[in-house]
Amino acid sequence: MPNQSAFSDKAKEAVAFDQTKTGVKGLIDAGVDTIPALFVQPPEFLPDPATDAAPGLQVPVISLDGVESGGGRRAEVVEEIREAAGAWGFFQIVNHGVPLSVMNGVLESVRRFNEQPSEVKKEFYSRDVSQRVKDVYVEYVGYTVKVRNMLSELLSEALGLDSDYLARLECMETQRLISHYHPPCPQPELTIGNTSHTDATFLTILLQDSIGGLQVLHQDKWLVTNEKYRSVEHRVLAKKVGPRISMACLLAPSRKNYNKIYGPIKELLSDSNPPLYRDITIPEFYEIYLSKRLYGDVALSHFKL
Repeated sequence: MPNQSAFSDKAKEAVAFDQTKTGVKGLIDAGVDTIPALFVQPPEFLPDPATDAAPGLQVPVISLDGVESGGGRRAEVVEEIREAAGAWGFFQIVNHGVPLSVMNGVLESVRRFNEQPSEVKKEFYSRDVSQRVKDVYVEYVGYTVKVRNMLSELLSEALGLDSDYLARLECMETQRLISHYHPPCPQPELTIGNTSHTDATFLTILLQDSIGGLQVLHQDKWLVTNEKYRSVEHRVLAKKVGPRISMACLLAPSRKNYNKIYGPIKELLSDSNPPLYRDITIPEFYEIYLSKRLYGDVALSHFKL
């Protein structure tokens, strides 16, 4: 893992780069054919096609068609989610009720914003977005709320709990949208689109285009279910084709619950399944998570009993 001085140097370079207010897209627009040292990754963090390949493995795909009717169909979906969340911590859902036009509209708004002239984008570099973009997002968020509520019910039932259990925990009250725009990279073998990390959220709903590049790894756990569900380590590859556009909807507790105690669900514990982690607050978790700087080491190990 890089030492502290390396982090400090990169942090300074990152600040200088951020002050250009043009982002990585600005480098591509300037016609660079070699990536700046800031983005060159150590060999241990780069993908190795020879060892990373996983032939025959398929991320679980779960159809939500008919799930609201209950009965046998819902039971099938609950079982599929139990297996996928436990073994993978990641699954694709289809027939979720979000119109294709809405999904395409969100991704197109990200592309359109990032491909404006630099001088236009600088006006919004404070992280604010235009009203035109907000309108598209508001419609999309309305659908993600419905998806969140459905997944919350199904994940609860997959744990053998009441369908409203996770909702009552209030662990997905805050929604934060983060858009990613990865332009084509001239030297993808030297860098990575997004380094290996786990999300510091309860659940992430990810929408991505057809370019691909997302990789997931069978590793790590979620605290709240006492290792019943897994929090998957993932990364995004750099590619010569692009742009790759995605939208992540991060679901986490609201600030009003930051001092609330979270820990293994008591209904899942027994003499044969004792708690593996101590109870913590959200600020405690974030303090450790951020100190790890998104590298593969998982913050939860610090809270093991």
